[in-house]
Amino acid sequence: MDRNNRAYTLPRWRVTRWLAHVGDDVPGDIRVALIGGLFGTLPVFAAGVINTVLVSTVIAIRNPTPYFIAWVVLELAVCFARLALLVTAHRAARKQRETPTDVHILLSVAWSGTVGYGVLVSFASGDWVAATVASLSAAAMVGGICFRNFVAPRLASTMVVVSLGPCLIGAACSGQPLLYIVFLQGPMYLVAMSAAAFKLNRMLVATMHAERLNEHRARHDQLTGVSNRLGLVESIEARRRHAGGAGRFALLLIDLDDFKNVNDTWGHAAGDRLLHTVGERLCGCLGPNDLAARIGGDEFAVLTDISEETEAIDLGERIVIALSTLYEFAEGKLGNIGLSVGIALSPEHGDTFEDLLAVADAALYEAKELGKSRCRMGSVTANVAALRRMRALTDAPSASAESAAA
Repeated sequence: MDRNNRAYTLPRWRVTRWLAHVGDDVPGDIRVALIGGLFGTLPVFAAGVINTVLVSTVIAIRNPTPYFIAWVVLELAVCFARLALLVTAHRAARKQRETPTDVHILLSVAWSGTVGYGVLVSFASGDWVAATVASLSAAAMVGGICFRNFVAPRLASTMVVVSLGPCLIGAACSGQPLLYIVFLQGPMYLVAMSAAAFKLNRMLVATMHAERLNEHRARHDQLTGVSNRLGLVESIEARRRHAGGAGRFALLLIDLDDFKNVNDTWGHAAGDRLLHTVGERLCGCLGPNDLAARIGGDEFAVLTDISEETEAIDLGERIVIALSTLYEFAEGKLGNIGLSVGIALSPEHGDTFEDLLAVADAALYEAKELGKSRCRMGSVTANVAALRRMRALTDAPSASAESAAA
């Protein structure tokens, strides 16, 4: 519901919190998105304003009594106040500042009150043409109220009752028996429109829940719960954008030592349990701004704001110690697992995911070559060794093809 990264403030007053309440089980981010829907857009606002101001003005010209003139004045005052508040709120939201949400909600109710006032004074005047026009205008506004405010169904229902409820009072005071049918139609219409607002709200919340769940699944590993490769890449790109280019951070590449033996000995279920536990323990080693990710098989990664070589190595060594402990492979069967860590720094070793991954992978290979269960920082030596391995892999198919041809 947020538009162009706008964020609107949640209401704080008791009455406005009640009017905007959408359920105790709705997450905070969805509440903020729903509140943004209350502010709508200026073209939608203008359509309602034109209708109510035009109707009140036409009826006031037909019957220039103080009550109808007061209706025009009220309409103009409330509409101009809402317009000024909307412009202010849109600007504040765009700049991530606090928005006047409480006042906006109360002004919305006040606007529906001016519509109801017009209906009431039109019936009281005995001018059935004016009463018919005012009632039709109010009924037309009910649809717009529900469409624009169903993100807060209590508010929508309140506005429907305030704007159209006076039709019942007017019919009761009219002395016209034919208008008593309003007592049958009116409550049914009010209940139906309120029910529609609540149903639309439930559908919207369910859709937003599903969208957020799909977004989470797209960026997180289903087995371990940590981020996946896509989530890691997006996080690196976000840090680069925030830093205005090449940000300063470290990428740690982690590979479990001899993980294949676990699968071969205890089965894939034991391997899955091990990976899940590794993900939990890895998260326990990190700070609130660090990101853990599983990027494939038994390979994990950590993205951290640490930019100094010594600090990055310290973190890598803490991870090796924390994760190189006992794991339960089967009921009552415990065993150790080791891991190796390769580190790349940005921007020293690159600023894209591919560049950093290549350097960290080379350092990881060096750590394994030196005896595993250790941590290595990316270096020129490691990079040269990685290039030699890549060239060997590239040349191997060519050599095989030449042998076959001979």
